Amino acid sequence: MGAKRVYLVDAKEAVRIGSRDELLAYFEEAGKPAAAWRTGTEHELVGVWTESGAAPTYEGPRGIGALFQWFAARGGTPVLEDGHMIALSGQNGDQLTIEPGGQFELAARPVTDDRDFVSDLRTYVASLGEASRELGITWLASGLRPFGGRGDVPWMPKQRYDVMHAYMPTVGTRGLDMMLRTATVQANLDFSGEADALAKLRCVYSVTSLITALWACSPIVEDRPSGYQSYRAWIWRDTDRARSGLLPFVFSRDDIFRAYTEWALDVPLYFVYRGGYRPVPAGFTFRQFLAEGWQGEYATLADWGLHLSTLFPEGRLKRFIEIRGADCGSFEMIAALAPLVRGLLYDETARREATKLTAQLAFTDRQQLADDVPQQGLAARAGAHTVGDLAQELVAIARDGLSRVAPTSIELLAPVEAIAATRRTQADAMVDAWERHRGDRAAQIRALAHPGLAG
Repeated sequence: MGAKRVYLVDAKEAVRIGSRDELLAYFEEAGKPAAAWRTGTEHELVGVWTESGAAPTYEGPRGIGALFQWFAARGGTPVLEDGHMIALSGQNGDQLTIEPGGQFELAARPVTDDRDFVSDLRTYVASLGEASRELGITWLASGLRPFGGRGDVPWMPKQRYDVMHAYMPTVGTRGLDMMLRTATVQANLDFSGEADALAKLRCVYSVTSLITALWACSPIVEDRPSGYQSYRAWIWRDTDRARSGLLPFVFSRDDIFRAYTEWALDVPLYFVYRGGYRPVPAGFTFRQFLAEGWQGEYATLADWGLHLSTLFPEGRLKRFIEIRGADCGSFEMIAALAPLVRGLLYDETARREATKLTAQLAFTDRQQLADDVPQQGLAARAGAHTVGDLAQELVAIARDGLSRVAPTSIELLAPVEAIAATRRTQADAMVDAWERHRGDRAAQIRALAHPGLAG
């Protein structure tokens, strides 16, 4: 089983960029006909050592490195960095990776039928459960590590995280919390061209706060209820405002590829990759890199792709669109995100109706809503309506869209439909479970554990 480099590029992407048109082409060439559209789901899991609730280290016979070794012994291609396995690529296009605080991530293969992802997820959970029982690790259904503070979480050995570790405190107060403590579920979707990408991004930015409220699952912070529905989302409100949050030009410009490119050009780089991650001077932008180079190196399309992966807006544009505003939670809710956004974005009528839900809001109102939802959740107000009312409409619109584009996926919406109908979120259930077992760490771990993933 041969190890590959962390960062591989093809010959075209390794050539110096000749003009800014190549940056636009990066998006333009990614379009696919509707018949080829798929969805992808990525999710991160927070793990704890079962007997204590402590965050696992990378090293040691029961650490995250040992977990990678367990999976590697059963197939796949390891990705090594400085002698550490930091990812494992599967033969069907999936990949296991780690986040800075040891959150274990599955980037599943893209699918045309959402039920195939559910099948893949069940297979993965069975394997992860077997490994976790051997190692004594329990995985929690939570968007945030509930036990201990930031200083209690060991860093994973990954070069890019070393650079970000130093950078984050210079641009916000919560960036290290984001890296070490949070966990998300993310859905990825295709587009056909610029007009289609614009319509989809406008829909995503119109409803992202509703999705955050529906998927809220991070109320426990440092061993007590915080009063927040999604503390993970609150952390993002002051992580790095230059590269995260809502982008106003999504609503004001039609040339979305150019607008996104111009924005990304002026976001400072974290690093340049040349056989390793090399930090650049503070404030050094991709625009400067493109024009001037740096230490004898010049910008390539591989650099552009890497830079785009370090931008964190609510809807991220790469060669596909990423929906990034949801807490990780139960496996049923992990499996529900892609069908929801498939129903909203792959059906023109549903997309139009979903976008209308918040069309009356000015951009400042959208910003305020994004500030309010982490704490207030479905009770927050968006103009004349509560988020709960709009969220219930949103789920109905998604169901209607799925009835036309993927009717077999409708059944996967059941858990989010229940939340929308009852206004009782995963966060509410977590707080109740926490209080029932107040003072009993072992019982709290069991109550928050994913079924089948208690070590």
